[in-house]
Amino acid sequence: MKLSQLLLTTLSSLLLSGLVQAQTLKIGASAGVHADTLAAAVADAKKAGLDVKIIEFTDWTTPNEAVASGDLDLNYFQHQAFLDNAIQQRGYKFAVAGIGVLPNIGLFSYKIKQFDELKPGAKVAVASDPVNQGRGLLLLEKAGLIKLREGAGAKANVNDIVSNPKKLKFVEVEGPQLVRAIDDVELAQGIPAHFVSAGKPQFASTGLIYSGASDSYYAIRFVSRQDNANDPRIKQFVKIFQESKAVRDQVHKLFAGDAKLYTLAWLKGKVQ
Repeated sequence: MKLSQLLLTTLSSLLLSGLVQAQTLKIGASAGVHADTLAAAVADAKKAGLDVKIIEFTDWTTPNEAVASGDLDLNYFQHQAFLDNAIQQRGYKFAVAGIGVLPNIGLFSYKIKQFDELKPGAKVAVASDPVNQGRGLLLLEKAGLIKLREGAGAKANVNDIVSNPKKLKFVEVEGPQLVRAIDDVELAQGIPAHFVSAGKPQFASTGLIYSGASDSYYAIRFVSRQDNANDPRIKQFVKIFQESKAVRDQVHKLFAGDAKLYTLAWLKGKVQ
């Protein structure tokens, strides 16, 4: 037998016997709730013979760049609206490999307990990026504080406000910084998960209003490149994540034990 054939035969035998593990699946996630949720699935994945490494990021640009370049196999930090915008802006060849948790958003305040306490000209913080700003404005409209131009929908921005009876002043803030902006305004759009990550889990449950399951367009997606979307390791991990009791327990814990702060989107039927 030739040496090359012998090496191939030996390697095949080792793979079959489990002595040589498959290549590590590398997944990027935003630090905090998303990364910690993925971590809960890693032990189950290891039991199934899948080695997974979670890489944490503190911004919303690098995880997509890392997937596009091949440094990551997958990322888990963005909802469909954010993904659509990223693809439009940067031309990524991406695919959605699975659906994760839907972090509900809310409107929060240190200064008022109900919306009718808002004084004319009060400052309201909303996300500065186009897709998350639209989501916050829709929630403000649901609360009866503003009215948006007909058809604006998820792509609404502050220029689409056609009625603002209280003459609220809108302050645009980067999404991850909204948790801090609340100190300086009367009302702020917020993601409860960010308050939990900032060590304020009790405050995460004090929102004056929340989005819910109907908001599934904003569920976090597992995102891969189109050329590796059928990687069996990716499909296996997503399946493990969605079926893992450890993941569900971790999600509930990370969202302050409050079911109104999140939705397990993959269990809610057809996701938008």
